[in-house]
Amino acid sequence: MMRFAFVRRLAFPQRPLVPQRRSRFGAVWPGALRAARRGLAPLVALMLLSIGPAAAQSMQFLGPPTAPPALGPFATPPGAARPAFQPPGGAPAPAPSGREPHAMLPPAPPGKAALGVYARFGAEGSAIPRGLVWRVFADVPEATGAFPLVAESSEAAPVFFLNPGGYIIHVSYGFATTAQRVQMGPVSRRQSFDLAAGALRLAADVSDKPIPAQQLTFDIFEGSFLQGRTSSQPYYRGAGAGEVVLLPEGTYHVVSTYGDANAVVRADVMVSPGKLTDATVHHRAAQISLKLVRVAGGEAQADTQWTVITPGGDTIKESIGAFPTFILSEGDYTAIARKDGKNFSRDIKVEAGKNQEVEVLAK
Repeated sequence: MMRFAFVRRLAFPQRPLVPQRRSRFGAVWPGALRAARRGLAPLVALMLLSIGPAAAQSMQFLGPPTAPPALGPFATPPGAARPAFQPPGGAPAPAPSGREPHAMLPPAPPGKAALGVYARFGAEGSAIPRGLVWRVFADVPEATGAFPLVAESSEAAPVFFLNPGGYIIHVSYGFATTAQRVQMGPVSRRQSFDLAAGALRLAADVSDKPIPAQQLTFDIFEGSFLQGRTSSQPYYRGAGAGEVVLLPEGTYHVVSTYGDANAVVRADVMVSPGKLTDATVHHRAAQISLKLVRVAGGEAQADTQWTVITPGGDTIKESIGAFPTFILSEGDYTAIARKDGKNFSRDIKVEAGKNQEVEVLAK
């Protein structure tokens, strides 16, 4: 059984993004698509092949805790007990400066010019303080078709000393990427890059009790399930509870799986530039433990084959053992135990948040 929870726009508190540590990311296609609209599609496509496949990674952030407001019945922010992100050593998070970088550029070596680059959270956003990966490519491919990598940096606002000529500057921030063509002459210059990126941190609960992170996984799809336009492949597969994932701004469809059976909830969330969106998905499920006994309260029988089916006969989960435990979405089921060539069964009713130990009598 699949549950649906639709998270509407601006449903969650959002926090300014201040990274705690840097993480290197490969290029991803959303940046290439944006570059295509600038006429850079052929160059960026080959450039991405030069970089290699993107890694499925995320970053941690610093951010002041905010009091969660009361929200609707579908999804709410995590409770106040969740630990706030803190910088190493307990030092306070650096406040983003309103001053744009590279007000003055250093002198360039003879025959070169300085290019100072920095990225912002969108055209009107503040400068991104860290967590960026910059790559500079020549805009003329080699004989192999690959664009030569001229320089790279993981500084927030690096300065590259370049010979006169054309270059493709690529910057990534998590899964958000962009690229620009830059023509360098004898005069030093600075260039800004707009990365409309935000972050998403996910959690889940059942009956208002947080679900342990090890029992949860999240798949993030681009688009809106509510509007019927989600991607067929996950944008990011297997995100963990409490993990912060950097994403381009937009609407995303989150599939939350509790356990490994049928406790699945779907929700739409909105990611805004320069903001950390916290979202909690509400599951309606429970943990069910099964055992085959010869008398009520007796010892569980070893090497029992178990099958849990729906009233319609669909198999939900199978296992072998004396005391298997399943996490099932609320509803009606039949537990079937096979032992010594005989089948024994019992109907069970699963209610959200009510964990049960169910005995099946071998008679």
